[in-house]
Amino acid sequence: MSLPSYLSKKGYQKKKMNLTKTNHFKVTAHINGIKGKFIIDTGASNTCIDKELIEHFKLISEDSDTKAAGAGATDMKTQLAKDNSLRIGKWKSKKNSIIVFDLSHVNEALTNHNSKPVHGIIGADILKKGKAVIDYKSNLLFLK
Repeated sequence: MSLPSYLSKKGYQKKKMNLTKTNHFKVTAHINGIKGKFIIDTGASNTCIDKELIEHFKLISEDSDTKAAGAGATDMKTQLAKDNSLRIGKWKSKKNSIIVFDLSHVNEALTNHNSKPVHGIIGADILKKGKAVIDYKSNLLFLK
């Protein structure tokens, strides 16, 4: 039995991921009903959206004392947006917290390598919540 067949029988929803020119997996996801493009990042502790897209994704954010770091940037100011809905394919989750900060360094790195920019990052918080399984052979993300 193949991995997709096995996971499907266990109640997982599958979502095709696209591999970028930078070797990142990207998916379409909906935050508060708004469609966006997101990198799947198992090394990111939290799901993030660029600060310029607060209104676009209907986020209600507040300043946070937490500083963000990663992808070559450190000590960045963040905001926290609570109680957001998230949908990846047919998988849905409510009451998600999202970190909001400047993701221009991420999109600059992507565009420098001829990849399209993204709206944000799906991090380990959502991947853990959805009991994620990544099938690298088939470029599929499974969530339960």
